[in-house]
This record gives sequence, structure tokens and C-alpha cells, in this order.
Amino acid sequence: MPLVDSKPNVVLIHCHDLGRRIGCYDRDVDTPALESLADDGAVFENHFVTAPQCSPSRSSIHTGEFPHVNGLMGLAHGRWEIDDRFATLPAALAERGYETFLFGLQHAAKDPESLGFEHVFPGGARTSPVSPTDHAVNRARDVARSFRSFLDNDPPTAPFFASLGFFEAHRVRLDDRYGFDDGNYETADPADVEALPYLPDREGIRRDLAEMEGMIEAIDAAVEVVLDTLDAAGLADDTLVVFTTEHGIAFPRAKGCCYDPGIEAALLLRYPGEIDGGERYDELVSNVDLFPTILEMVDGTVLDDVSGQSFLPLFTDQEHYPREIVFAEMTWHDRYNPIRALRTERYKYIRSFWHLPDVYMTDDIMMSRAGRAVHEEFQTNPRPYAELYDLEADPYERENLAEDDQYRHVRNELERRLVAWMRRTEDPLLSGPVPPADYDEITPW
Repeated sequence: MPLVDSKPNVVLIHCHDLGRRIGCYDRDVDTPALESLADDGAVFENHFVTAPQCSPSRSSIHTGEFPHVNGLMGLAHGRWEIDDRFATLPAALAERGYETFLFGLQHAAKDPESLGFEHVFPGGARTSPVSPTDHAVNRARDVARSFRSFLDNDPPTAPFFASLGFFEAHRVRLDDRYGFDDGNYETADPADVEALPYLPDREGIRRDLAEMEGMIEAIDAAVEVVLDTLDAAGLADDTLVVFTTEHGIAFPRAKGCCYDPGIEAALLLRYPGEIDGGERYDELVSNVDLFPTILEMVDGTVLDDVSGQSFLPLFTDQEHYPREIVFAEMTWHDRYNPIRALRTERYKYIRSFWHLPDVYMTDDIMMSRAGRAVHEEFQTNPRPYAELYDLEADPYERENLAEDDQYRHVRNELERRLVAWMRRTEDPLLSGPVPPADYDEITPW
């Protein structure tokens, strides 16, 4: 059953590399607009993504499937793409009578129209698509202004789906490093920022965090513009607003890793009168669940042929069967990094399938102050092929228990369930190394 008889508008606000570093997740960051959205809607405390990287994670939002199932196992500005056998969120909503709009970035396809978007407004103008990671045209302020101009001047007559993609808080290339402040953001005092509990408290890390706060403020300011625009247009009560990001922050042991800081993501939903404001849910939720949840919300469609499961019953009087496990993966990014992982409420099991250094760092992290601050200790030793963490006793995943006899039964059970999931979903890793998307155009390895 849908929440209401009439179809709500759907506004999906998403950004890069934010994790949960916003105020409503008890982070010491000033984000008043997002906290207001949380007060008026629902906050998911244990929302995790299917991949600690951009395009594959976004593919799960769009299809309700894991990246190795829908085919987007690497970055969309390479040769990776979603298999055309799979419906995407904008296409599925268009089939249900929605007019679909893209403002800013999407980074799940080279051509946004292939995802089902009928109208594309990159960089605040109705122009041809641009690079999905081009920060010059996808800054949060410009995307929000474009949305405001659209609703002020040419509001749709049918229910609409609007995807608003912000470039922030992705690192940018500076003179000799990747950082966050390219002259468009305010930098906080490094002494005042909240340190990361899973990394050593070092100057380079603090300076990067201080820069990142400027981007977070830009995200929050843009969210305020979007919410104010909906209010001014008289659409707030008729619109489902979803705010999320695709993976954790761009720091070591976060982005590019299946530790919690890499796969944790903010998820806020607001729908006045239908979703109770101020509610916080601690059930395990995956971003693969957004696709079926949104479709069931808008017209009652219950999907039983996708990997994701709707969490709509949390907002109704229907019985909800919570997840016991969320799965995560990575295959290709700027290099080959095949890993598969699962997380329960208490345990994390990670399986690596390639010989790599202890902590994988994407190029933007490697060439940052934070990456340089921990390079020697994170890039010297080989990564173990199996990792097991007791998150109750060790929430920052520091003590690998995979070889501990006292936890052997836990490892065996989680390994069994991981392999069963890989077999059930026909994971190509079971057949050996996965070639790059442009394998036919390069010398075979």
C-alpha cells in the first residue's frame, strides 16, 4: 500500500563522500538545515551502502541491486555501466506517471538520459551533460539555485521526481595535493575540529577535516535553499524528501574500505503527515533498499525480484522484518581492489581477493595531507585476506579476530553466509579476477 492515495513528489538530495559527518548523527559539525530536516522526518542510525565508492554505490540506489549484479563494478566515467536489463529509479518513476528531472551530478552513467531522466539541468542550466565529477558546474549552491529557479518559473503539472546531486564533499585537485578548499569554502580552525576516532590525531588529518567542514557547510546551505523552495511553492506537504550520500568520507580507512567509516552513510526521509518527525531508527538498512522503498511509497508496488527490501513498514502499522545482514563490496576503482564484506549488528567480516597493502587508499586520499600522515603505517604491510571484527567490543575495527580460536565459529558462519550470498547473486569473483571494463581494448593480463 502507498502511504497516501495521491502520488507524492520525490526529491532525492545526494552528495559525495559525506558519510555521517553531520550534526544529527552526533558529529560536532554545524548543519542546522539538515538537523531541521531530521527533526521533521526520520533518521536512520544504521544505514550502510553497498560499496565504499561512488558509482557502484549509486547504482544500488538506482536499481535495488548490488553492483556486481547490475554490472556497475567501477566508476561510471570509465567504461562501467548499469546493464540495460535493470530498471532505474527515474525510469521506474516515469513509468508511474512522474516527470523526471536531474539537477547537478548523478555519476551512475555517462549519459543521464540512459538512467531515465527526461530533463537535465547540469550546472544550473538546461545544457548538454557534463562530466559527472565536474565540481565547477555541480557545486551545491548552484544546483540548489537551479532547482529554485525551476520551481519558481516552470513548475511541473504532474508529480515529479527531482534528483539533486552536489559535488561536495569530494576532494579537489590543488597544486600539490587533493584537498577540499579551492577558494570557495571557509576553513575551520584545525584545533577545533572533531578528530576521527579510527585514525591517529595528526596535523595533516586535522587540517583536511578543517577544510572539509567548509564543504559540509555548503551542503547544508544548499539543503536549506531546497527546503525553503518547496515551502514557498506550497509543495512541502506533498513531497517525499530523501537526503543521503554514497559512502563514507574521503579519509584513510573510510572511502575505499569496507570498514564502517567507509560504508556508513547518512539517510534522512521527510514526508509530513506520513513519516513521523523526530523518529530515529536503529534497524540495519542498506542503500539497496531505497529503490523498493520509494516505489512502494509512491504507488504501493511491492518488489520481490530485487535484492533490496522495502522498509516502508517502519512508517506504517505493517509488520517489519528487519535485516540481519548488510553486504558491501568493491571491485574496481582507480585500480583493482576486489573485496566482499558483510555486517551484522555485532560483527563485520571482510574477505579480500587480491594482494594489496594493509589499507586501500584511493588516489585522492593517497595524495592528501591525511593520506601522507598515515602512509607509512598503512601502506607497508600486506592486507590480510580475512578480517573479523567484534563491533560491540571494538567499534573502530582495530583488532582482527579472524585467526582467534575463540571466534572461529563466528568466522566460519559469516564466511559461509558471505559465500552463499556470492553464489546466490552469481558474483563474477567466484570465477576468478574480474577484468577492467575496457578489457577488450588493452593487453590482456
